[in-house]
Amino acid sequence: MDIKVLGPLEAQECGVSIVPTAGKPRQLLAVLALCAGQVVTVAGLMEELWSTDLPRSAPTTLQTYILQLRRRLEIALANDERTAKDVLITRHTGYLLDARPGEVDVQEYDQLAAAGHRALDAHDFEAASRLLGNALSLWRGPALVDVQAGPRLEIEVMRLEESRLGVLESRIDADLRLGRHHMLLSELAVLCAQHPLHENLHAQHMVALYRSGRQWRALDVYNRLRGTLVDELGVEPSPRLQHLQRAILTSDPVLDEPWQKGDSVAAQLVV
Repeated sequence: MDIKVLGPLEAQECGVSIVPTAGKPRQLLAVLALCAGQVVTVAGLMEELWSTDLPRSAPTTLQTYILQLRRRLEIALANDERTAKDVLITRHTGYLLDARPGEVDVQEYDQLAAAGHRALDAHDFEAASRLLGNALSLWRGPALVDVQAGPRLEIEVMRLEESRLGVLESRIDADLRLGRHHMLLSELAVLCAQHPLHENLHAQHMVALYRSGRQWRALDVYNRLRGTLVDELGVEPSPRLQHLQRAILTSDPVLDEPWQKGDSVAAQLVV
């Protein structure tokens, strides 16, 4: 089994795609794929497919969709000793899509992200940058971009997108601590344009610009963010960002110092 949800939905068994073209069977497969190795209850599947507007035929229709997925699995497993019911397993309360470790991209992503954050916490910035970068490389676009989302998928897609942004911030943080500010400039410029209210990305951009000898550009980034915050939300930048602006205005030496354990001031300015 090869399942990918970090982008358009892909699912293959023995090299053959098992992704349906119809909307609701595709949605059903997406839920089972996200929860691969876990039982998803019948009630949970019906809620995802029909929300609170359940038709009387919902249980029967769900069984029909399961049969359609199993037919696709049967074709893919034509030369395999397993059957469709060995892969899409019926349980007392629901269904389970059987997948081995490493066969689902979201599971691999979560493992790499967790390992990267542990490395960052341990101040192993080389490992953190590598692991978090590997996690991000698994993304092929917005999660399940080609699947209609019900209540469960909406929450899970939101979690994944928030996680992706958090992992990206942490990888940039690791790279800043490794002195790779020149390499980050174009990436951070794009990210700040995509997320005009995101203070941490702007703070990282300001630090990268300052360390690249572009003090005025760093201050311009702050001023543009402040203008956006005031105009759209009626709020000033956070005290932390104001602290960073003052440090740039005064060319505080701490901005140029490599991070050292226990240097909380530098950490606050960069993270």
